[in-house]
Amino acid sequence: MDSLNKITELFRQFPGIGPRQAKRFAYFLLFKDSSYRTELSRLIKALPSDIVECQSCCRFFPKRSSLLCTLCSDPNRSDAECMVVARDTDLDAIEKSGSFNGRYFVLGGTIPLIERKSAEKVRTQELIALVEKKVAAGTLSEIILALSANPDGEHTADTLRELLTPLIPKNVTISVLGRGLSTGSELEYADAETIKSALKNREH
Repeated sequence: MDSLNKITELFRQFPGIGPRQAKRFAYFLLFKDSSYRTELSRLIKALPSDIVECQSCCRFFPKRSSLLCTLCSDPNRSDAECMVVARDTDLDAIEKSGSFNGRYFVLGGTIPLIERKSAEKVRTQELIALVEKKVAAGTLSEIILALSANPDGEHTADTLRELLTPLIPKNVTISVLGRGLSTGSELEYADAETIKSALKNREH
């Protein structure tokens, strides 16, 4: 297989990218000058060393002296609420809405109904450890399962509820996003008003 087809296959592994888009990306690179390709290659190689995972919420952030991201180290954010999202892009969408001032946890994906192997990538054990730590500290009052309104998101929410319920006292509630987020929609593509409405009308 030549390099053009190889890189096309690599692009196809990107989320939401089909064969045609992958081929267009490959040809796009051919039309760009060498400096563009060199810079792109350099940045890809630098990602693992420049971007690290927060030791608390597991989101990716630019490396700095602290092991915690700016959200987890912000003393002005509430410790009472912990919002669980599937991906970093979902967290970004919620932050842009300006409707939440608590803490986050990024699962790293959802638990699919069919492909059981994919569930191994989800950080359920890390979430359990974080919840146990917050319960021991006595600061937690609500866990918000902010997952997409599709079958995998709902299945993930049900699974997490089963895992977390035995770990929390009665004064800590588990809620899910309410009306506002239409069925079948991905959280990262929701606009700010939709996210605000879903948070305001969350269900316990």
